[in-house]
Amino acid sequence: MTSNYSQVLAQFDELKIGDRVEVEHLVTVGQKSWTTKTCGTVVRVERRRHGLHAQRNPDDKVFSDVILLELPDGELTSLTLDEFTTIRRA
Repeated sequence: MTSNYSQVLAQFDELKIGDRVEVEHLVTVGQKSWTTKTCGTVVRVERRRHGLHAQRNPDDKVFSDVILLELPDGELTSLTLDEFTTIRRA
């Protein structure tokens, strides 16, 4: 599964609270990888600053694009976008 990351970012910028979306993304744990789909209603979209990278210059800011979704059962989940993510309106 590959996608055009600039297209995914454009879709991310267009998301609004209440939109129903299906997000397909690649999960990697160790040497295993699999594709999963998450469907839900957009609660919030944000560009979140984090410090996941060790030994970085304090002025070097690192951000991730995050979608907070409410699943059909009411559970909340957050998804971080990367180059292996695709977003479809449901």
